[in-house]
Amino acid sequence: MTLGTYFDYVILPILTLSVLLVFIRIAKGPSVVDRVVALDVMITIGIGIITIYSIRQNEEVLLDVAIILALIAFLGTIAFSYYIEKQKDD
Repeated sequence: MTLGTYFDYVILPILTLSVLLVFIRIAKGPSVVDRVVALDVMITIGIGIITIYSIRQNEEVLLDVAIILALIAFLGTIAFSYYIEKQKDD
């Protein structure tokens, strides 16, 4: 089994299934915190999909997109954590 077929028949279906499960968590999440964590996980899975696509198509530019998306997701999670912490203080 080559690396390309491994990506196509193992990794991408697992990532697709995980995106569907995380989307269910976003829709049914009992609290806002659960939804934000699920959204962060979905962005991380999307970064994985972009990375695999970049490797398969030999497009190095998409890795820059994945890095920028990871930084934006990290900053968003930190901002939301700060907001929740400030709410507890009040």
